[in-house]
Amino acid sequence: MLVDMHCHLDLYPKPFDVAKECNLRGVYTLSVTTTPKAWGGTKKLEVGNPRIRTALGLHPQLAHDRYGEIEIFDHFLSEARYVGEIGLDGGREYKKHWAVQLKVFRHILNSVDKAGGRIMSIHSIASVSAVINELKGIAGIPILHWFSGSKAELSRAIDQGFWFSVGPAMLNSKKGMEISSLIPSGRVLTESDGPFAKIENTPLMPWDSCMAIKRLALIWGVDEGEAEDMVAQNLKSLTSISL
Repeated sequence: MLVDMHCHLDLYPKPFDVAKECNLRGVYTLSVTTTPKAWGGTKKLEVGNPRIRTALGLHPQLAHDRYGEIEIFDHFLSEARYVGEIGLDGGREYKKHWAVQLKVFRHILNSVDKAGGRIMSIHSIASVSAVINELKGIAGIPILHWFSGSKAELSRAIDQGFWFSVGPAMLNSKKGMEISSLIPSGRVLTESDGPFAKIENTPLMPWDSCMAIKRLALIWGVDEGEAEDMVAQNLKSLTSISL
């Protein structure tokens, strides 16, 4: 079974067709949202597709525009087992909105903690240390999607119990391969980050997580079938954790 633990399913040109194809191909897909208002529409992609799950999110790059939707997030949180995409972005374009990003992220984490924890898919561009600091003591399971921090930050995240989702675009670089080789294999999940992530200017699809499996097989020194089974077992272990 292929796993896509971070995909913007609702943002493909024909999302219902993509959802149907995920089901036909047997891809377990976590469909993350970028705004709380997208929750209702994105949930509809689950209908008739038992391998699709939806995450409730408020993307840090949109926090300054969508802060007013935080009450909508709180309203739907009881319906969501997964939360994402959430986090912080310290990149040049978004650092100017850091204060509101931090306010939104802290509100979300406080709500998640009060609700007993959630599985969380987290954005951390140029902000890994801050993300780790904010998550300390928060109930739930954080998954850092497309980790791009330092080795020291990776070590901190591992020590704090974080999981990681890696995709073809991340594993297409020497740094991505090196970082992925340092992550405990039992805490690795695959992702596409489609349609934003691309290979050769072509948006990745959920089933393209098979490309990540090929790279992980090289890292782990196993064949592709065993690597796929390892990731599927990781997903089973993750979802069996009581929150």
